[in-house]
Amino acid sequence: MKRKNRHIMEAMGMTRIVIEDEKVVEVGQPKLSYCPLFFKYRKIEEMTPETIRENIQFRIDDFGMCSPRRKLRMRDFLSFGISEVLAMCVEDDILDCGVIVCDGAGTVVISDPEIIQGIGGRISGLVETSPIPEVIGAIGEERVLDSSSARIDQIDGVKLAWKLGNERIGVTVARADDARGIREMYGKDIVIFAVHTTGVSHDEANILFDNCDVITACASRPIREIGRIRSLYTVGTKIPIYAATEVGANIMRRRMEKIGKIRSKEYVEEPDPPRPLL
Repeated sequence: MKRKNRHIMEAMGMTRIVIEDEKVVEVGQPKLSYCPLFFKYRKIEEMTPETIRENIQFRIDDFGMCSPRRKLRMRDFLSFGISEVLAMCVEDDILDCGVIVCDGAGTVVISDPEIIQGIGGRISGLVETSPIPEVIGAIGEERVLDSSSARIDQIDGVKLAWKLGNERIGVTVARADDARGIREMYGKDIVIFAVHTTGVSHDEANILFDNCDVITACASRPIREIGRIRSLYTVGTKIPIYAATEVGANIMRRRMEKIGKIRSKEYVEEPDPPRPLL
């Protein structure tokens, strides 16, 4: 019996979503009812299993998410999305590559800014994925951590990036332990971007600020509370992005310049956060 092409996401309101053979087969109950980004770009006023199923199936049909038809290239979409910032760093020769997570490939090492954006700008919260030969082939098998299983392991992904000869490495992490482990192994040589932070504990949020350079708030209450105190530089009107180090702050200032924004006053968070904050 042929093994199903199976992918699990935790997305759109921290909802468990299962995709098998290009069809959405399971949608859990969302933990969030509202996200300002989905309202702004997709006019989704309330996260429900029905609206989530519709959006995920649209992504599968439109650009081939979790399928052999996956489109890997994309230009900027958000002003301060982590994929946009990481792609900028590679394009501007601040970093050699990004260690990110791709549907159909797992942890990958990417040195092409448009592919960084094409992968990261179109998905979030990927928990598990199955290998898709067409996706792995388009990326390059040598850049895929494990082409046989498409496993997700950001610590091992950084090791692969070093093995490939990269010295200035950016990596996205969704787990506080991964951030700490990478920082302990590589010191300040790695730029760490925290993503998918909704639901982290207060202790985990502090670990992220102790070890990451750039942290997205998502719908996290602890990240916001700590970010207001510890952030060296904050951007993002819909979802705050915090710089926890001078390296992170310089990157975010560079991003501001890149998109032509000039800060004339102190950062003020918009009064339209995700609901509820977790």
